Amino acid sequence: MNKKNHVPLIHISKRKALPWYRAWAIRGAAILLALVACALVTMLLTGENPLSIYATMLQGAFGTPRKLWILGQDIAILLCISLAVTPAFKMRFWNIGGEGQVLIGGLATAACMIYLGDVLPNWLLILVMVAASIAAGAIWAVIPAIFKAKWNTNDTLFTLMMNYVATQLVAFSIVWQVPKGTGKLGIINQVTQAGWLPQIGEYKYLLNILIVAALTVGMYVYLNYSKHGYEISVVGESERTARYVGIKVEKVIIRTMLLSGAVCGIAGLLLVGGTNHTITTTIAGGRGFTAVMVSWLAKFNPLAMVFSSFLLVFLDRGASEISTIFRLNHSFGDILTGIILFFIIGSEFFITYQIHFRKFVKEER
Repeated sequence: MNKKNHVPLIHISKRKALPWYRAWAIRGAAILLALVACALVTMLLTGENPLSIYATMLQGAFGTPRKLWILGQDIAILLCISLAVTPAFKMRFWNIGGEGQVLIGGLATAACMIYLGDVLPNWLLILVMVAASIAAGAIWAVIPAIFKAKWNTNDTLFTLMMNYVATQLVAFSIVWQVPKGTGKLGIINQVTQAGWLPQIGEYKYLLNILIVAALTVGMYVYLNYSKHGYEISVVGESERTARYVGIKVEKVIIRTMLLSGAVCGIAGLLLVGGTNHTITTTIAGGRGFTAVMVSWLAKFNPLAMVFSSFLLVFLDRGASEISTIFRLNHSFGDILTGIILFFIIGSEFFITYQIHFRKFVKEER
């Protein structure tokens, strides 16, 4: 009998580690394809020239000095939260609770501004705010870490649920502070400006950007050149190997989540004390979840996160500008952002895997 060897036409295999320039070339190609797709969708709906669409995206991010500073501020906050969740991710502890940890850090900052604004001198008040925000974020993050270390609970689900608890705590605190009002706290210490982080010259957001820049360098050194960073990498590769070489896995988990929550607390401090001067349930703006993508795209490299943060913030602001200029529904900007993120995520498949096309081979008798 004649037998045929049925070989699949398409075969997918895992790649070896690509050089960094080839990986970023694939991501760059995905971004270009995403921009083309966004331009086509917008052109079909508006009839505009694609070049004018791209010009609108650039205008939305770099059009004026104010827009440029807002872009830098948004990048700094997103980068700060991404730095916070990265040590946990590198340890394979999926901390999805960055949103809640930022909220709790911001709530601690707001409480200090409200209750201590007329009691302490401003320099001491700011120091207390820093300590309170760091402590609050760290405590909020270490709760799921303790349960994971002791009873092996689901870290993803636990940290996610902590977000909802934090949101309700902030909502309750606002209603407690403004029981018969509109449910909005308003600007805290607007007259005295007690607890407002100092402004460098005429640049409102420069201090936030400098703080996050220092955190970026510090986190890079911590993860790559410290003993703690080495232990995080070993635990992330294999807990069994880590225990074999004498690393106390439970201690590393708790310590790393303390650090993660502390940096999220700093992000809350920057938002409340340095930018908005108030607290709301939406002050984090979903950045706790976007930070997951920033960290993942950068392969947990803090320096590469600068670029991935810039990319996501730029695309988001550009998409919003398109929907505003061309008088489209505000959700249209979210649609464009979704298309872009779809292409970026899809590019990771081609970085990790390789597609082979094979011909069918007939066996001889």
